[in-house]
Amino acid sequence: MSKFTQENIETLEQIILARRDVRGNRFIDKPVAQKDIDKILFAGVNAPSVGFSQPWEFVVIKDVAIRNKIKESFFEENEKAKQLFEEKKADAYTQLKLEGIIESALNIAVFYKPSNHPVLGQTTMKEAGVYSVVCAIQNMWLMARALDIGLGWVSILDPNKIKAILNAPEDRQLIGYLCLGHVDKFYESPELERLQWEKRKNINDVVIKESYQ
Repeated sequence: MSKFTQENIETLEQIILARRDVRGNRFIDKPVAQKDIDKILFAGVNAPSVGFSQPWEFVVIKDVAIRNKIKESFFEENEKAKQLFEEKKADAYTQLKLEGIIESALNIAVFYKPSNHPVLGQTTMKEAGVYSVVCAIQNMWLMARALDIGLGWVSILDPNKIKAILNAPEDRQLIGYLCLGHVDKFYESPELERLQWEKRKNINDVVIKESYQ
């Protein structure tokens, strides 16, 4: 294996810090080259997985009719979500563009496929299989950013409705619904931080030495 240089390390750090969750108002009308889609999927399938189970499946969706059905599910769930926030945040919530299902060039639905036999490392923590799929999504996110392609993760969806729309097998679990496309710009800082929705946590507040007191 290659020994990575300081420049490699700094480049990786830059990509991590520059990664953004892209909203629909940032996507532009430009197709994503197949070679770039392939690179993003390649990054996903080379993620770490518990017991080398590789429990992921990726549904690449370009068809607008299918995406419109997905968007209908988003609108239904988004209306419910609005009610959960207090007045000030509720007003801010209505101003947010929280998805880019139609505006993006393509969508990728990422599913967890459970194994039909025991998986090394998953016998006690069953959820480790799902965590592996999340690792795949993170790999895809970083590769997309390295390619200057925006990626947004839409989580305000009914997983069962999405499974039905995509004819997914009963045992599959939707983990992430991703919107990908070229963008007009990447913000210097996360959009929700910029809009003061939340503040970035200090590393000293989340790193605990040895054990909880």
